[in-house]
Amino acid sequence: MFRTALRNVLAHKARLLMTVLAVMLGVAFVSGTLVFTNTISGALQNSSAKGFDHVDVAVTPEFQEAEGDKVGEQPELTQALVEDSASVPGAASAIGVVSGFTAVADKDGDLIGDGWSTKGGNYWGEKDPRYPLTDGRAPRGEGEILIDSKTAGRTGYGVGDTVRMSVDGPVITPKVVGVFTTDDGSVAAGGSLTLFDTATAQKLFGKAGTYDEIDVKAKDGVTQAALKAELDKALPKDLVETTTAEKLADDQAEAIASSMSGMKQGLLVFAGIALFVGTFIIANTFTMLVAQRTKELALMRAVGASRRQVTRSVLIEAFVVGVVAAVTGLLAGIGIGAGMRALMSSMGEVVPDGPLVVSAGTVVAALAVGVLVTMLAAWLPGRRAAKIPPVAAMSSVHAQATTKSLVLRNTLGALVSAAGIAVVLAATTMGGSDGQAPMGLGAVLLIIGVFILTPLLSRPLIAAAAPVLRLFGVSGKLARQNSVRNPRRTAATASALMIGLTLITGMTVMAGSLQKSIDKMASAAIEADYVVSMANGNWLSPDVSEKLAGADGVTAVSPLRNSPARIGGDTEYLTGVNGSTIGELTDLKVEQGAFEVGGTEVVVDGDTAKENGWKAGSAFTVAYEDGEKQRLTVAGVYEGNDMLRGIMVDNSVLTPHLTDPVDMQVMVKMSDGASSAAKDSLQQALDTNPAIKIQDKKDISNEIAKMFTLMLNMLYGLLAMAVIVAVLGVINTLAMSVFERSQEIGMLRAIGLDRKGIKRMVRLESLVISLFGGVLGIGLGVFFGWAAGELMGSTIATYELVLPWGRMGVFLLLAAVVGVLAALWPARRAARLNMLQAIKAE
Repeated sequence: MFRTALRNVLAHKARLLMTVLAVMLGVAFVSGTLVFTNTISGALQNSSAKGFDHVDVAVTPEFQEAEGDKVGEQPELTQALVEDSASVPGAASAIGVVSGFTAVADKDGDLIGDGWSTKGGNYWGEKDPRYPLTDGRAPRGEGEILIDSKTAGRTGYGVGDTVRMSVDGPVITPKVVGVFTTDDGSVAAGGSLTLFDTATAQKLFGKAGTYDEIDVKAKDGVTQAALKAELDKALPKDLVETTTAEKLADDQAEAIASSMSGMKQGLLVFAGIALFVGTFIIANTFTMLVAQRTKELALMRAVGASRRQVTRSVLIEAFVVGVVAAVTGLLAGIGIGAGMRALMSSMGEVVPDGPLVVSAGTVVAALAVGVLVTMLAAWLPGRRAAKIPPVAAMSSVHAQATTKSLVLRNTLGALVSAAGIAVVLAATTMGGSDGQAPMGLGAVLLIIGVFILTPLLSRPLIAAAAPVLRLFGVSGKLARQNSVRNPRRTAATASALMIGLTLITGMTVMAGSLQKSIDKMASAAIEADYVVSMANGNWLSPDVSEKLAGADGVTAVSPLRNSPARIGGDTEYLTGVNGSTIGELTDLKVEQGAFEVGGTEVVVDGDTAKENGWKAGSAFTVAYEDGEKQRLTVAGVYEGNDMLRGIMVDNSVLTPHLTDPVDMQVMVKMSDGASSAAKDSLQQALDTNPAIKIQDKKDISNEIAKMFTLMLNMLYGLLAMAVIVAVLGVINTLAMSVFERSQEIGMLRAIGLDRKGIKRMVRLESLVISLFGGVLGIGLGVFFGWAAGELMGSTIATYELVLPWGRMGVFLLLAAVVGVLAALWPARRAARLNMLQAIKAE
């Protein structure tokens, strides 16, 4: 039986090639994803570990939880603590670390790196061991900085150059006095690091005389654990926390792995769906191969082979095919991983240096996935073949499905589909995250149910195409009959395309609807023409709002300040606004009272009011950040949203209680509305600052919707992969169908159907099958998009269903293109059959 299985594999090399390709694609994406993410993660972790070479124990402030009327606060690490740390037994030195956000512009005025990765810090003394200088000297005073060597190489800046940069808003223009090297992971990933002398860094980052961290280096022969124990004895336990560099490196490695997991999971989803789609092709292929060898298998049963041996022979074939596909997929995946890293570099993304990582786990995963998927897909056809009685099989080449089995299949499919629809509909009535798991379960059940029902659905849907197919005469009529002749095969072929189009249509509906709802939210909540904020979401200096207020064309300005406070024993965040202008800059629906902010009068969003039992006219006592208390009155209750919510207090009341007044953002109203000239006026008022974003309503909604757009673009990539696999499936099905129908095609040729007619028949059959899958996929996608929208509508008041008719038309056209392309080779093969040899064929 083993030799027979191997002979069958070698005898059907061309037919099994499509199956190998389908599995190989999925395995290649799995292994490529693992190679790529492991390589990047490993390089970042190695780079990060080097960053702890100059520290053995880090001392950090321990956050003090809120208690009573006192808000939570971060203790300060003073110079005295640095000196105490340096003097403990076993300590060789201690360095006070200051860090924050810095935005550096390149020579074209554009921000270097992303907002999150453009950092600043302090250079300790005249020779900081953390940052070896390659050129120049240590910075002295506010007008001097150091830049890292990678930033210097990317921008062309060198010692003596003047740089435009910002820390919290206003532009400063220090001079580069030195260049240093660093193993900082953010710099390795494309960011920048700017260093000031310690006093300047403390002043710019709002930490005068204090530090964010104290790095302590142990003397030779002193372990990190021993140094930590000494520091724990010497330093106040309730104010600081000590951590060894080994623990810091482990935490950093875990954080890097966690940050890479999102990308890894997203890419693995692509691979998983490709494998899922490929499973249908494999099952289809083995079903047809087994059907073509029914007489052969029956003869083997007649001469003594057991059912188990027949099933085993089919599984051996699948194992061989799976191993070949897995090995080639692994090799292709290694190439994909290396190519993705090179692609990121060519697109301007800085990828840290490091070797290509092909772990044992990647190899095992690739082999396991390829072999298991193939064998699982082949198990059912093999089991079905073994159950055919030898006499029945020898009397007919094609074992037809019994009426009983079809009824059972349709009943099961109807029950599973109904259960899926019921669960999805039930999930739409739940709120927010509570409905996500039921929605996912219902979607899976419905897709499985529809897949089971596709043979039943194929007849009426394909029959709907009959009027169009009649236009093509005999070829069209034959194509329709061939499409419904074997409903199971047609269903399995169409399902590959159906799954891809279901996902992409559903996400397109959701993304379009969310974009519409975000646009409505921005236009409904904000009357301001522009919202000004930092590029990385950091705090703005109060100077920014003052400069904007003096810009040409500005009629109203309100900075938004955020401050924790204690109300009734709980921590609430107050939003400071300009009470005299906030009404002009927002358009929030007032549910009770009046939208008036000034003095001790505040406005509160509906959810906060409900939680605290407030209404218009209610009074409450607030304990501010500095511990001072004040009685405030609710002037009005407004309908909050994801953009504006909370307790709004006049800045003239809030600011005196703030230790360091800073703004989250600034809202601006222009006399002539938003325009390019108005935006230029604001940019000039802020000295064309690279760190500051000036956004109108459309910019805000686009930024919020960016993650959905990114996900949608990733899914379009998934669609492309699903299309490739679907094309392979249709080619495979048609090629084997042509082989099965060789005698029939020979008879058609003999009675007068020419080669063009044969080609047209095969192409129309392919087109009908692909459009069948496309219609099912788009229909399911619209249903899932609607259901997910109903779920999101419970948390987004402005949600509105939008059906992207144009894109859905493109998706249907794409399904038709798949059908046409997939039929090229099988149609040509069918037309070239020798009619006399075909008629004699069994």
